[in-house]
Amino acid sequence: MIDVKNLTFAYGKDKEVLHGLNFHVDEGEIFGFLGPNGSGKSTTQKILTGILKGYKGTVRLFGKEICDFRSPTFFQQIGVLFEFPYLYNNLSVLDNLSYFASFYPKAQLRDPLEVLDSLQFKKDFLKKPVSSYSKGMRQRASMARVLMSSPKLLFLDEPTSGLDPAGAVLFRKIIEEEKKRGTTVFLTTHNMVDADLLCDRVAFISNGDIVALDTPKNLKERNSSHQVLIEYVYKGERKTEIIEADELRKSMMFAQDEIISIHSKEPTLEDMFIKYTGRRLT
Repeated sequence: MIDVKNLTFAYGKDKEVLHGLNFHVDEGEIFGFLGPNGSGKSTTQKILTGILKGYKGTVRLFGKEICDFRSPTFFQQIGVLFEFPYLYNNLSVLDNLSYFASFYPKAQLRDPLEVLDSLQFKKDFLKKPVSSYSKGMRQRASMARVLMSSPKLLFLDEPTSGLDPAGAVLFRKIIEEEKKRGTTVFLTTHNMVDADLLCDRVAFISNGDIVALDTPKNLKERNSSHQVLIEYVYKGERKTEIIEADELRKSMMFAQDEIISIHSKEPTLEDMFIKYTGRRLT
């Protein structure tokens, strides 16, 4: 679906921001592209979506070089959710969707009301101007704009931004449903929970280079201490014990009356972000 080889890009002389990126995204895969601000994420996404030209290397989408494929047909096959909602503030969500629908073949379009209903959009806001929406409602309207055209390839930039926990869970469910439909998803986010729960594979980019690429599970296991934290009660006193995971195969190495909890000391994806990029999340 996406094949990138030796991708470089510079904003003028001596300002190279991508230094020979190599990665591929399989059809139907949710691929996380993660990194701190200024790492090259947005530049890469702009190239993949046909916004930025003048790159060096090979960038193929749908089996075609993107510099030769920037046509209405190409843009009708992709959907892009920007970090900041791309909507006309003086129009209602229905008017916005009606306008954007005009750029796509009718056979490709989904019923806008059904899409909005799946996103739990409040019905009493359907005909109100976007300027009156909360951030979460704008995000739902933007997602409806993207999904309405049934894209084969989705570019999602911070899709759960501005959503409460229930909204974030809903969006993750929607994204997983898109995957089941065969949609390929290219996800950029600082939300490591989203990346961990959704992505088949993730790439960490730092200072224009991909510094790690694998499944979230493999990245965490590769960097695990293989220890287990156990909280327990012994003689009325609550205690904790850290033991090697292999010791669990033998027996508990300490006296206890009741096990309260057992936690793997496996690192989180956020830990991996900091390790590979050298920067904390912001």
